[in-house]
Amino acid sequence: MKKLLKQIERLLGFGGIKKDIAFLAVSGLALAASIFHWPHLPFDAAWIAIILCGIPIVLEAIIGLVTAFDIKADVLVSLALIAAVFIGEDFAAGEVAFIMQLGALLEDLTVAKARAGIEKLVNLTPQTARVLQNGTEKTISAEAVQVGDILRVLPGETIPVDGVILAGQTSVNQAVMTGESLPVDKAAGDEVSSGTVNQFGAFEMKAAKVGEDSSIQRMIRLVQSADAGKAKIVGLADRWATWIVVIALTAAVFTWIFTGQIIRAVTILVVFCPCALVLATPTAIMAAIGNATKHGFLVRMGDALERLSAVKKIAFDKTGTLTYGKPRVIAVKSTTARVGEDEIYAWTAAAEQFSEHPLGKAIVSCWRREKKQTPLQAEAFEMYPGRGVSAMVSGRKILAGNIELLKEHQISAADSEEIKAFFRQGCMITYVAIDGSAVGYVVLSDTVRPESAQMIGALEKNGVQTVLLTGDHENTAQNIADQLHIKEVHAKCLPEDKLRYIDASQQSGIGICMVGDGINDAPALKKAAVGIAMGGVGSDIAVDAADIALVDDELKELPHLLALSKRMMKTIKLNLIFSMSLNFAAIILAITGVLNPVVGALVHNAGSVLVIVNSAFLLRWRMKK
Repeated sequence: MKKLLKQIERLLGFGGIKKDIAFLAVSGLALAASIFHWPHLPFDAAWIAIILCGIPIVLEAIIGLVTAFDIKADVLVSLALIAAVFIGEDFAAGEVAFIMQLGALLEDLTVAKARAGIEKLVNLTPQTARVLQNGTEKTISAEAVQVGDILRVLPGETIPVDGVILAGQTSVNQAVMTGESLPVDKAAGDEVSSGTVNQFGAFEMKAAKVGEDSSIQRMIRLVQSADAGKAKIVGLADRWATWIVVIALTAAVFTWIFTGQIIRAVTILVVFCPCALVLATPTAIMAAIGNATKHGFLVRMGDALERLSAVKKIAFDKTGTLTYGKPRVIAVKSTTARVGEDEIYAWTAAAEQFSEHPLGKAIVSCWRREKKQTPLQAEAFEMYPGRGVSAMVSGRKILAGNIELLKEHQISAADSEEIKAFFRQGCMITYVAIDGSAVGYVVLSDTVRPESAQMIGALEKNGVQTVLLTGDHENTAQNIADQLHIKEVHAKCLPEDKLRYIDASQQSGIGICMVGDGINDAPALKKAAVGIAMGGVGSDIAVDAADIALVDDELKELPHLLALSKRMMKTIKLNLIFSMSLNFAAIILAITGVLNPVVGALVHNAGSVLVIVNSAFLLRWRMKK
């Protein structure tokens, strides 16, 4: 029996939204034709609605009862349909079926299919590796790499497994794992992770963790486990379905017994059909989603706003979320009276104009934007992977890079208290030397989005606690947190650390929302009660893992979204109270014989319309400032 029902379900192809829209359109026309008795058919046109909208409801009710003894709202609807048809009230049966399928369609439209983004994560996994055997290089499958193998990684390649660098210097983009905006300089003895990208220099490494133990494979498993662990919200009508069915059947049976009029019993079943109850939630959600869209939010999961309304804490990634994720020059300092700060800035920009390093690019970009001119001509450009650059500018040799670059050229650089203060603030320093002498340095820092402070303040004022979860170092994280008045800070967070924090908060009963933009945020975005991804600067994988995407990256509207979710829940509760009150009032009128099935169907249809109108007010709702 179960197999037969499943086969019928597959044949009818439930769940196709285009098919449902077509069926509802035809059914609506059929009900209109039934009211006006046009065209003259050998049967009541309402039967078209009964067949197209009613049969799927009855079949799903039977499947739920037989396969899992699952009593949902469609059980009562099926009883009302069958009873109405039995006594010849075809229009009432068709109208009830139409309203119920309309509610189901609205639910389908608001519940988006979650795309975990696993495929894109898998695509980040390197397919091949360069293994050194007996002094020769051999390309093999990354899956075939064994612990202890010696590998060579060239510039631009993704590191195939976790390991330790044996020889060479480079910079590695670790955004996949830590979310850090800048590449990290690496040399012999430093650890590297699979999935991260070698930026500049070639190096040799020894494999330490391979296959399922590698960092990128752990990331994939984290996203999968977080998605599976997120509870799905059940529709309110289905949640209360058992009690609705029991009350309706009891009232109908006793009415039939005491009055002897089956038409009154059928009317009770018709008016007690939870049409308005079914519409109460999806109509409010659809209106709220429309409102959110106007304010730059793309709601990808239908129940995301319902979950957001219960959130007590919001965790933020730093880089690319609260900050722009791009370094900018905030100061140029001279350490000698012989050279001015403007000269240092100009020569550094000239030397860096051919650099591929993000710090070098940032210096040149800031120079162009501030000075409104192109850098000086540079010659004999040379790049030192993981160290910096050198070039000839106006006949003078310029070195620009980290402290190791100057030491390699036997140049001593000042280590002043001012420099230490910049480092404590999480800034990055590019030291500058001219003709073999250190002359100063350029200070760069990630910059906070101008709307971030106001947004954090608005959230805190509304009773929502804010948390900073970042892969950056403690100094950088604390500096940003101090600027934004965020009290709880967790630095040096790997993807599993963020996931662990989210899980611990939710295990303690605190609903938490995660806001992030990077691949390393994907597991936490999946695990959180609600995940919000930066849609503009964020990675595709982060957006796919999130419930909501912020299209224009403007965080200032986040307090409005939170307030909107709470307003939506108030609207839903009002809809539910109204629909249930109307149903009980209609039952009393049906028991006393005031309502017949057709009038009863129209009364509860009017209730459904009022629910839709009340929900529509959410479209224009705006949080009061």
